[in-house]
Amino acid sequence: MDKIRVFIADDHKIVRVGLRGMLSLQDDITVVGEAEDGNEVLEAVGKQVMDVILMDLDMGVTSGIDTTRKLKALYPDIKVIGITMHEEQQRIIAMLQAGASGYLLKNAGPEQLIAAVRTVVAGNTYFSPEVSATLLQVFTQVQRPVNHQGHSLTQREQEVLRLIVQEFSNQEIADKLFISVRTVDTHRRNILEKIQAKNTAGMVKYAIEHQLI
Repeated sequence: MDKIRVFIADDHKIVRVGLRGMLSLQDDITVVGEAEDGNEVLEAVGKQVMDVILMDLDMGVTSGIDTTRKLKALYPDIKVIGITMHEEQQRIIAMLQAGASGYLLKNAGPEQLIAAVRTVVAGNTYFSPEVSATLLQVFTQVQRPVNHQGHSLTQREQEVLRLIVQEFSNQEIADKLFISVRTVDTHRRNILEKIQAKNTAGMVKYAIEHQLI
């Protein structure tokens, strides 16, 4: 089985060393390189193969958000996990809109780091518990009308999408909406097809951009 190739982007060497140390203990993960600013990331990505980039949001030359946006435009298949000390709503949303598949705080433990890497490679999103709580606040602060212009999702698909974004499993969504798991899976496939997204990260980005949360 091929190892997951991780690239670390952070302007603090001690952080890069710590992340490398935690990742190196895993048999299915290998660190393929490091960078201390966004320009180095964009230069490196054209020279070597990588699956996941751990992206610091506060690098000096180019912000992690801007770098992620440029990176995803050129290499949409590479997964990005934002890492930062901050959990402000605007920064989290900006990173997701830039194309990140996950968001971790730097005080996260090894278990969260490893889970995040494996989760985004599988095509899903991963947020540390603190970030999930912050996003949930965003989702519930304002009650928005059900129908929005600019998309073709049905009311039920919008309900399913909101629950997916809040990281409920198919079984949990089925229980909440009193439908079968198979029906939830059908809604999920229809949503992906309608919004032309590849995975859960694309759903999150769509939901934010269209104010469905």
